[in-house]
Amino acid sequence: MGTVIVAAGLACIVALVIRSMVKDKKAGKSLQCGGCCKNCSGHCGE
Repeated sequence: MGTVIVAAGLACIVALVIRSMVKDKKAGKSLQCGGCCKNCSGHCGE
């Protein structure tokens, strides 16, 4: 039973991380440069 609870918790955390990444991508933030695209030589937004 404990394994199921831990697995469900991890699944929730992973879902929240993915959701955050999707929101950041839609907002124009880049994973390569930490969301500050003025200093990244133009490779952001790909």
